[in-house]
Amino acid sequence: MMAFKLKYLLSCMVAILALVNPIQKVFVITSLQAQFDEAKTRFIAIKATITAFIALLFFLLLGELVFSYVFHVQLYAFQITSGIVLFYNGLTGLQKGTFIQVDAGVNIRDITAVPIAIPMIAGPATITAAVTFPAHYGHTNTIVSLAVALAINYIFMYFARPIGTFLNRLNLMSALVRIFGLIVATIGVQMTLNGLATFWNTIK
Repeated sequence: MMAFKLKYLLSCMVAILALVNPIQKVFVITSLQAQFDEAKTRFIAIKATITAFIALLFFLLLGELVFSYVFHVQLYAFQITSGIVLFYNGLTGLQKGTFIQVDAGVNIRDITAVPIAIPMIAGPATITAAVTFPAHYGHTNTIVSLAVALAINYIFMYFARPIGTFLNRLNLMSALVRIFGLIVATIGVQMTLNGLATFWNTIK
């Protein structure tokens, strides 16, 4: 029984970790190092992680209630819209070689919550998982998985500069950004298709 529960938890954890995509955050943080020093980028990492966790916890506990009863929005509509947004973000990384562009002179607090925490960390795919996973994995497993995934993501963000320096030394940074951009765009397409499939099943 314990092995079954552990397997269930690990399955949930791996799924959420894949959606959070810590490797992508290395590219996000390294794209900021021209404007912010190491201390500020690490401040961004911890503040954005906390903000993202609070947002995901909110959607996990109240997301279905907010969507269904406050805004009268079905989950499949959220999936379709989220997939389109994710596709756009991935396409930006694929075409421009960067996931985020910050205007010169911008305040660090202006970008920590948006777009770093949301939607870079607590993005469309992760929010959808926070809303839907409790029904399959349970609330406890989903909350623990979110906490672990964001902790791992924070470690990647914290050490983004040395990782980025290493990748640049090997001339891999630009190529990897575009590869991950393609992956993110593909996930967006799949999410949109899943939402459309759910919608089609409701009207058949």
